[in-house]
Amino acid sequence: MGEGEEKWCVVTGGRGFAARHLVEMLIRYEIYHVRIADLGPSIKLEPAEEKGILGQALQSGRAVYVSMDLRNKSRVLKACEGAEVVFHMAAPDSSINNHQLHYSVNVQGTQNIIDACIELKVKRLIYTSSPSVVFDGVHGILNGDESLPYPAKHNDFYSATKAEGEALIIKSNGTKGLLTCCIRPSSLFGPGDRLLVPSLVAAAKAGKSKFIIGDGNNMYDFTYVENVAHAHVCAERALASGGAVAEKAAGNAYFVTNMEPIKFWEFVSLILEGLGYDRPSIKIPASVMMPIAHLVELTYKLFAPFGMKVPQLTPSRIRLLSRSRTFSCSKASDRIGYTPIVPLQEGLRRTIESYPHLRAEHGQGKEGPSKSSASLWMFFLMVVFSLLILSILGTISPWILFGIGIAAAFVVFFICDKRKKK
Repeated sequence: MGEGEEKWCVVTGGRGFAARHLVEMLIRYEIYHVRIADLGPSIKLEPAEEKGILGQALQSGRAVYVSMDLRNKSRVLKACEGAEVVFHMAAPDSSINNHQLHYSVNVQGTQNIIDACIELKVKRLIYTSSPSVVFDGVHGILNGDESLPYPAKHNDFYSATKAEGEALIIKSNGTKGLLTCCIRPSSLFGPGDRLLVPSLVAAAKAGKSKFIIGDGNNMYDFTYVENVAHAHVCAERALASGGAVAEKAAGNAYFVTNMEPIKFWEFVSLILEGLGYDRPSIKIPASVMMPIAHLVELTYKLFAPFGMKVPQLTPSRIRLLSRSRTFSCSKASDRIGYTPIVPLQEGLRRTIESYPHLRAEHGQGKEGPSKSSASLWMFFLMVVFSLLILSILGTISPWILFGIGIAAAFVVFFICDKRKKK
């Protein structure tokens, strides 16, 4: 059948981690034909996708792919034309702390989506936000609810611009009949993740997974990716219900989690152990790591134009790894009918099983002291080298150089001493 004869929905960022799961869920439910919108000029399916429900839907016409850049309003209009619903999930990589990039996509791009929905008379718009919109990077959050305000200063540019985008979505609710709401999924994980599990395994293979930043007791709410997709469907169905249900659901933001808080480092340990690696055991105070992280970030800003990769050790990352972040889903349960469909332990099992290629080879999971020590000394030398360059350039004073150098040395010797005692 042609597009005009069917109900269509659009998923922006449709080739992203969570969006792929939402696309497949929407196809399975057969409520809408699905238009997958993303940056690539064409869609490239993985082997499992070609043989699965997505490949079948693309062949039958129940799903189509459109190339779209959120920053190009004409392309946004073309992608949303004829749609009844838009799931706006597209966003840049949160680890890239670039204000211009995040603002152009998360704010200006979101405004383009809103304008297109209003102009084309799209009925419903569901925005994928983030719990980080209420996180200042300083204070932990325990069982936070939607009454939490946006902080005066966010942890990074990604969070700040996601908050701006979210505010635009909520403000647009009711404009010419458009109903909107926002989903704030906390710490996604699951099959297809290209960030969390691969980065943990890379750290383990490099001998860096022994370390816990902070005291290791910070609590977290994780969300299995299929539950995130389910929450988006719940929100859309609530908005589509009409009457009091839709009125109650519209114009709000909702925290979404697995509703099973767990210590952050215990969760990390379960994944690493499940893949055959050692669990983290050596604790490093966040206050010691923070000045080093600032140095790493500054070094990246200087050398990024010359091809330096985005570092994992940044101030915003240190804050995320060492603070508690748990959230209440009471509002989501009450207004959009959300409850998790996959428990945490089952989600962990499925996640671990989906990465057979990342499992530790025989004997690889147990790091030898020489490899780990070499990594530590390489880290120390990198810090010292970066400090010298920055001092020569006049970017930092000799006193700051001395202080950060001492902190780095303390970290290395502290860890080596702990290893000897073990």
